[in-house]
Amino acid sequence: MATTSSMFMYSLTIQPPTSVTQAILGQFAGTKEQQIVTASGSRLTIHRPDPTQGKITTLLAQDVFGIVRTLAAFRLAGSNKDYIIIGSDSGRITIVEYLPAQNRFSRLHLETFGKSGIRRVIPGQYLAVDPKGRACLIASVEKNKLVYVLNRNAQAELTISSPLEAHKPQTLVFALVGLDVGYENPVFACLEVDYTECDQDPTGQALEELEKSLVYYELDLGLNHVVRKWSDPVDRTATMLLQVPGGADGPSGVLVCGLDNVTYRHSNQEPFRVAIPRRRGATENPERKRQIVAGVMHKMRAAFFFLLQSEDGDLFKVTLDMMEDDNGQVTGEVKKLKIKYFDTVPVASSLCILKSGFLFVASETGNHHFYQFEKLGDDDNETEFDSEAFPADPTEPYTPVFFHPRAAENVNLVESIDSMNPQLDCKVANLTDEDAPQIYSLCGTGARSTFRSLKHGLEVNDIVDSELPGDPSAVWTTKITREDQYDAYIVLSFTNGTLVLSIGETVEEVTDTGFLSSAPTLAVQQLGEDALIQVHPKGIRHIRADRRVNEWPAPQHRSIVAATTNERQVAVALSSGEIVYFEMDSDGSLAEYDEKREMSGGVTCLSLGEVPEGRVRSQFLAVGCDDSTVRILSLDPDSTLENKSVQALTSAPSALAIMAMADSTSGGSTLYLHIGLYSGVYLRTVLDEVTGELSDTRTRFLGPRAAKLFRVAVKGQPAVLALSSRPWLGYSDPQTKGFMLTPLDYTALAWGSNFSSEQCEEGMVGIENKNLRIFSIEKLGNNLLQQSIPLTYTPRKFIRHPEQPLFYTIESDNNTLSPSTKSQLLNAQPVVNGDAVVLPPEEFGYPRAQGHWASCIHIIDPITTKSVLQQIDLTDNEAATSIAAVSFASQDDETFLVVGTGKDIVIAPRSFTAGFIYVYRFLEDGKELEFIHKTKVEQPPQALLSFQGRLLAGIGTELRIYDLGLKQLLRKCQAAVVPNLIVGLQTQGSRIIVSDVQESVVFVVYKQQENKLIPFADDVIARWTTCTTMVDYETVAGGDKFGNLWLLRCPQKASEEADEDGSGAHLIHERQYLQGAPNRLALMSHFFPQDIPTSIQKTQLVAGGRDVLVWTGFMGTLGVMVPFVSREDVDFFQTLEQHLRAEDAPLAGRDHLIYRSYYVPVKGAIDGDLCERFALLPNDKKQMIAGELDRSVREIERKISDMRTRVAY
Repeated sequence: MATTSSMFMYSLTIQPPTSVTQAILGQFAGTKEQQIVTASGSRLTIHRPDPTQGKITTLLAQDVFGIVRTLAAFRLAGSNKDYIIIGSDSGRITIVEYLPAQNRFSRLHLETFGKSGIRRVIPGQYLAVDPKGRACLIASVEKNKLVYVLNRNAQAELTISSPLEAHKPQTLVFALVGLDVGYENPVFACLEVDYTECDQDPTGQALEELEKSLVYYELDLGLNHVVRKWSDPVDRTATMLLQVPGGADGPSGVLVCGLDNVTYRHSNQEPFRVAIPRRRGATENPERKRQIVAGVMHKMRAAFFFLLQSEDGDLFKVTLDMMEDDNGQVTGEVKKLKIKYFDTVPVASSLCILKSGFLFVASETGNHHFYQFEKLGDDDNETEFDSEAFPADPTEPYTPVFFHPRAAENVNLVESIDSMNPQLDCKVANLTDEDAPQIYSLCGTGARSTFRSLKHGLEVNDIVDSELPGDPSAVWTTKITREDQYDAYIVLSFTNGTLVLSIGETVEEVTDTGFLSSAPTLAVQQLGEDALIQVHPKGIRHIRADRRVNEWPAPQHRSIVAATTNERQVAVALSSGEIVYFEMDSDGSLAEYDEKREMSGGVTCLSLGEVPEGRVRSQFLAVGCDDSTVRILSLDPDSTLENKSVQALTSAPSALAIMAMADSTSGGSTLYLHIGLYSGVYLRTVLDEVTGELSDTRTRFLGPRAAKLFRVAVKGQPAVLALSSRPWLGYSDPQTKGFMLTPLDYTALAWGSNFSSEQCEEGMVGIENKNLRIFSIEKLGNNLLQQSIPLTYTPRKFIRHPEQPLFYTIESDNNTLSPSTKSQLLNAQPVVNGDAVVLPPEEFGYPRAQGHWASCIHIIDPITTKSVLQQIDLTDNEAATSIAAVSFASQDDETFLVVGTGKDIVIAPRSFTAGFIYVYRFLEDGKELEFIHKTKVEQPPQALLSFQGRLLAGIGTELRIYDLGLKQLLRKCQAAVVPNLIVGLQTQGSRIIVSDVQESVVFVVYKQQENKLIPFADDVIARWTTCTTMVDYETVAGGDKFGNLWLLRCPQKASEEADEDGSGAHLIHERQYLQGAPNRLALMSHFFPQDIPTSIQKTQLVAGGRDVLVWTGFMGTLGVMVPFVSREDVDFFQTLEQHLRAEDAPLAGRDHLIYRSYYVPVKGAIDGDLCERFALLPNDKKQMIAGELDRSVREIERKISDMRTRVAY
């Protein structure tokens, strides 16, 4: 197999994974306010909670190119800044600090201790820190534990010792936590199982008697070694430890959480145990035991409490009562442990309580939630259970306790943060007939699952939308004097006149402003200290502060066609192609420059830059002519209106704007010339501030209408509003400072201008037909807008209606009561008070029941009603497994909806009692479904597909073709083509690509005249396929359960032989190769994106873009694989990638090349996410890499940004 590929893909992430595996809290910026650091897959993100607004904003997200397994925050005694310790798959411990001034993570220490990868005996899975910041313990699942002592040197820098070992062979670790012991020797607590005897006992007796122990490891700081101090058996179901405050704050020790119980343990205290309360209700199983899945301890002055969460999402408040001595003083001895129901929130992977009175819930699935505490549940009437009612011995029986769940009283949701985890299926389609397609995806689990439509764009906040008397052609806003903070007038130009509105509490028309109202306006400007200027076709009107008006009339038989102004200069173009230039005198009057400059063609647009700080004029005037050129003229007194440079364009320019904007290349700000063309193309080029040369042009297609450009301000930064068939905003990315051009989620505007008033400091005003609209843009960070439609159960797959903009989903949940069983239970028993209350499932989940399935089919309209149109529930414990829209040739090509189901499915080990295929007819243009019949099959069909006017079904290992009969489906053809289980089907012509659950893909051909299905090519590697798509007739792209993406190609010769006319006998009798098909597929490209691909398809994402492979990942990732066109580009990016691997080594110490080759060496793929980190490098490193590549820094940045903007967002 060749190691270099003839096909190269460029991998890009459009949306990083949104599932949070762990969240930690700390003062990482070194200030009083707390930040939250989250890990999602390979990304580390720091968020700033804003307690005043109740919002969370992202400060920085960075890909560490390694799997983040665990995080911990620690702080050296006496300091006020928290550091982050990362346990990853690099075989190294990493200590990172956040630098708020540069907004980046800086690595302080990287200590190697073992091999890379996630292994059983290499530390990195568990991490615990001494609360006083003196040491940390990093442990593996089995055997190895390393303690690092943390300190500071004479320069007050953080130091880390060499590791101290605390290994114990044949010991499994379940949980690890640092004990709070004040300033005594640091102690770490562990939940361990020693399996030595089980290993040697074939009878299984030792396994029955196995004990789980709580073990204390003490680090002796004087002797500098670790001892195993104390060990005691605990409940065998225990899985979680929580630290109890110690020293002056509490008794120290740990809470051990097991199945149905929570126990307080410490080496010098009695154990205290409470049961986890169970839900009471008619549909609840009273025997079901709960487990604690997440917990958090919060310390306040002289008190502390725990919030523990069960797998239903119920939060319990746990407190400790202390013994008191004769004087009523609290001693260090525990009296009892108390637990009571607090509230219900989504099931979390991490809980964080902020000092400002907020609770951050990093949800396991669905959106993350940010709550505010209303009260701490002290004075409510919930029953409190204490440890006196329960035996401390885990083996003794006790009576379970119950509570009634209720709506949240103690916490109040203030913000829900979009998260698409888990993402189960996705389709890219253009249902709204816009320029670019939208992304539709299925996310979430259970009752919190959603159908989401994603659209590229920025969120726009509409403030005013009012109708005008006519159709205005342009709009401006202006202040009256230079010192004004807010705009005073809105000036509207109509074809036959001008209307002036004043901005105050309300917006109303004013007539005594000195503006000429009988002619249309070309430009409005506040000039000098306190004058206004109005340019109209017949001249220039200069309005002084005392309302005196000076008028400069246009020369005879000529009119003004274009104008541009700034606070000291005015330039106008006449219909004869001449340019007249004015500058403001010291006395505030406008002085005309003696000569007029004649251009070669008619002038279409002009632009003057803003006057820079401390200067009296803008250096350059940009002139666009109808001969498709832009010229830069000098405005220097010595060389006024002389030609400095010229740029040829593909069509005539319709708008120009000279602006200084932040620049990632130079690190400062740079002067840019923005150009809009009549063809709808936008160009941005760098304008040299000294010579006036134009260089580094970047282009982007905005839409079919001529582009207009306007200067605006967003978040205090200059930005450009570009209007074509839809509005766009060009701005500097808050994090990388790179230039971004993003569409606005708004109607098409004809003209725009900046707008600033008391109510809206930073807004924009625009006109559309007869409407005047004022709007603002709040968030620049997120450029994918989401709209959600709630679903009933966990969505599995979905398809689109062949003609209508409708989707059909199948949803199913295991171990969940179906609606029919639920109503039976509610009606069966006499109602006990409070038991009949049915709680909203999106907050409390569905009632659980072992072995039951709840499943349904939904019709969803994401465009007009944005809701579910019809729900069809499945009965008899059936669960939907697959869905397809099939047109049957026997029914005059009418399309039917076909759904595959399974009865009594058990996931592992896989079992079922039957499978069925349901057929539905579309009614009312697909808005309703009518059941026709169902056909019983041996196994639940995992894949269905429309194939040559019939139905192709994958049932177990068999591939079958069915036709539609009157009473049921009729089997026409079948063949066993895979060894295990068919999970996916794709087709072109008579070729079928069959995916096996663990044996990659098989190419099958259907021979019509023989009515045979013949497999002719399969793969050499067992890939656990999750999704596939055909890239072309010979190539298939897919993903597997281990998080790989790959492209496989069928050999040309085998492909042609399979399609030869005739019976296909030569294929049947061809010799098998190694017990498989006669031919093997070749691997073209392989990449490890570190998320499980759940869908992949070949499509375009932007208007006029190339075809790309869009894939979605289980954790909420959206990514694209872009094919390279030229070998030259491949070589460039390969070299750039090599330099970046060396110069910008991954944060957690993982080798980037090995990380991207986790299971199979990376082949034919270039990591675009790494290449995009070039923009964040310091300048000297950029220059060095540019020198090696023999390119300029700008050129490299342009190539990197073009790779993204030409095909994606």
